[in-house]
Amino acid sequence: MSDFLDALSRAPDLLAQHLLLAMSALVLGIVLSLPLAVWSARVPTVGRIAMGFASLVQTIPSLALLALFYPLLLSLSTLVGGGIPALGFLPSLLALTLYALLPILRNGVTGLTGIDPAVIEAADGVGMTAWQKLRLVEAPLIAPVLMAGIRTAAVWTIGAATLSTTVGQPSLGDMIFAGLQTQNWALVLAGCFAAAGLALAVDALLGVIEHGIARRKRGRVWVACGLLAAGVVVALAPMLPAAEPTVTIGAKGFSEQYILARLIGRRLEAAGYRVRYKDGLGSGVMFAALTSGDVDVAVDYTGTIWTNEMKRADNPPRDAMLAAIAQWEGTKGLDLLGRLGFENAYAFAMRGDRAKALGIASLDDLAGHAGDLTFGSDPEFLERPEWKSVRAAYGMRFGAANAYSPTFMYRALASGRADVISAYTSDGRIAADKLVVLTDPRHAIPNYDAILTLSPQRARDARAVAALKPLIGRVSVEAMREANYLVDRDTGKLSPDAAARWLEKKIGL
Repeated sequence: MSDFLDALSRAPDLLAQHLLLAMSALVLGIVLSLPLAVWSARVPTVGRIAMGFASLVQTIPSLALLALFYPLLLSLSTLVGGGIPALGFLPSLLALTLYALLPILRNGVTGLTGIDPAVIEAADGVGMTAWQKLRLVEAPLIAPVLMAGIRTAAVWTIGAATLSTTVGQPSLGDMIFAGLQTQNWALVLAGCFAAAGLALAVDALLGVIEHGIARRKRGRVWVACGLLAAGVVVALAPMLPAAEPTVTIGAKGFSEQYILARLIGRRLEAAGYRVRYKDGLGSGVMFAALTSGDVDVAVDYTGTIWTNEMKRADNPPRDAMLAAIAQWEGTKGLDLLGRLGFENAYAFAMRGDRAKALGIASLDDLAGHAGDLTFGSDPEFLERPEWKSVRAAYGMRFGAANAYSPTFMYRALASGRADVISAYTSDGRIAADKLVVLTDPRHAIPNYDAILTLSPQRARDARAVAALKPLIGRVSVEAMREANYLVDRDTGKLSPDAAARWLEKKIGL
């Protein structure tokens, strides 16, 4: 229970961000839906188009809709010369607003078209204008139906807001995604509990407002509105401006990145900075966030930059690759501080007993058996240039390939659902699970030294640079493997924050 309570202690700051996003999307959805509902009720053609569009949006998975706004906003920002954030609050707001449209619009149109024609004729008979008829007759009659739609939209929006983590917007989803990646089920439960509690509380207050409107009890409506407003103000209190400057640290969606982000955060907090995290970012999103300044500091890997961003297919020596990357990043205003001291390369791994039985020690050996084996990987690897290079170099063709989150990828290997996985060389599970890492004699996979990079703004921040410089060259692969294992193991695991504290002591900082 203490683990659960400890996880809940992380909720207030994320709850504030979550509530701000969800309520902003709901308010914007109401502002857009109400006039559109009136227009749709008056003009059937408009109604069919509007309802068709709102219904189409609901068929798009929430995660996909959030992801689609990233390239759209990035392209728009490039077109107008910058200034439009492609990550964080804006894409999340736009996606969630679209999700809020359908229930509000549908209930509004249904309510307006369902009013007894005799009532409308009576209003026309006393000489009411269209505006008076809408304000004094139609709006009060459809208000309970409309509130039901708003309640539905509120619950949908609060639930879907957990996915905004994937585009760099802090939310209660940070706890859920971090818990899934690190197998910290108390953290997952706390995130789900907080999100569900928020949705139930908002739905209950809106339900009181709906009931008060239906029964014409204005006092009840005003009390519920007051409680809702007070709750929003209290929840948003953690977002009040802080005196110290804020630094945003980016992290990809696996345990090592969570640990390193917290290690960086501890260094910056000691230097007097307020720190916030954007976790669960994809590789391409991470780099774009750094160059745009949406993220101030991040750990990336030389092979990722080399193949994904620089579009290089060759594999030069480690120092030559690092120098070329530093020069290239410098043209974009970034500051590559240096290597952390370890490499986290993609590698193909098998259970030791399975590899021995089949006589597989290298990717050349694997290629001869691949047609009879099942390959498990993280979703990103199957779309990366490295996978294309391996297939081209070795003629690799597996009998089946399945994508898993990094946590469950190792579970799939242990259970026999996968025969081979795309492991990470700094992962503690390689030794713990007695895995064999297959050699790459044709050098299809490049070097993956962990590198610390600052955004253009932080590159000019001497205090931040001074705080982070001691990390360069200090993190060995052995220390990183042990830290990863402390987070990933099935029993007695540490949180990424605790693992970061352990790693800080381990490397003597």
